[in-house]
Amino acid sequence: MDIRKEPGDVIRHSVSQEDMILINRLSKSELTPDQVYTFALRLCDNEIDRDWERFDEEALSILSTLFVGKSGIFDHNWSTEGQTARLYKTEVCREGGLTGAGDGCRFLKGYAYMLRSGKNNPLIEEIEAGIKKEVSIGCSVTGRSCSICGRDRCDHQGGKTYGGKLCYFTLQKPTDAYEWSFVAVPAQRKAGVIKSFIHETGSDLKRMLAAHPGCLRQLEALEQEARLGRSYMDGLRRELVRLAGLSDEALDLKVFSRAAEKMEEDELLEMTRAYRRRVDETFAPAPQLRPRDAGTSEEDRAFLI
Repeated sequence: MDIRKEPGDVIRHSVSQEDMILINRLSKSELTPDQVYTFALRLCDNEIDRDWERFDEEALSILSTLFVGKSGIFDHNWSTEGQTARLYKTEVCREGGLTGAGDGCRFLKGYAYMLRSGKNNPLIEEIEAGIKKEVSIGCSVTGRSCSICGRDRCDHQGGKTYGGKLCYFTLQKPTDAYEWSFVAVPAQRKAGVIKSFIHETGSDLKRMLAAHPGCLRQLEALEQEARLGRSYMDGLRRELVRLAGLSDEALDLKVFSRAAEKMEEDELLEMTRAYRRRVDETFAPAPQLRPRDAGTSEEDRAFLI
């Protein structure tokens, strides 16, 4: 499974003697501090991204090893002309807070070097000015795990909730790190796949409407209504699955739940009515009050609880 993740930006970094030892392990000739320019960058993290995927901490640790020595290019164009810098050191860092998956926040930090030369000076100036800032990575993983069922491939859809639990996929067991790249597209706030920005539509609209408070309030009201609508539909699906399980003990509720996820409101309501009738027939209510035996007197025929 080949993936591209685009999490972050370039951070200024001062070269040290320890850095030079690591850099010279990669260079063919002995370099001095005044010959190199170094900088640090955020490569990827363990947060749920815009495509509802994330790396686990073990994957970050493996990627930390795989990325040492990998070159930096432009827009994932694998040509030797585009190679501008190389990672000489990486580390997995901790930061405050929890991810959407409930884990402590971790990110992979890389340290890169490039030669100070006439060719590279314009790029160094752009890095210093914050113009060249966005980076992304290309790597390969061999597995992923669904947060709902734990399987690699399933019918669950990332970003949807099942029984009140968010569906996302954890990327696991990296096997290769191809490269890291300066990219032209805007960086995502945290880890994210290059191919899609659709999940940030709401946030983009809010930024666009920041100068129009009335429109922004309307958008927020629509978002609230959408949340209520999703909660209502989830409730209908849960009730249908509950009634179906009561009326037919042999029914595979996991399979039935997946079918219910694809039903519209009218289908859910009709199926719920049908299963409720079946449950009422199967479990007919018994009276709480019962009369005494027929042999008792009229006065003693009181109903007793």
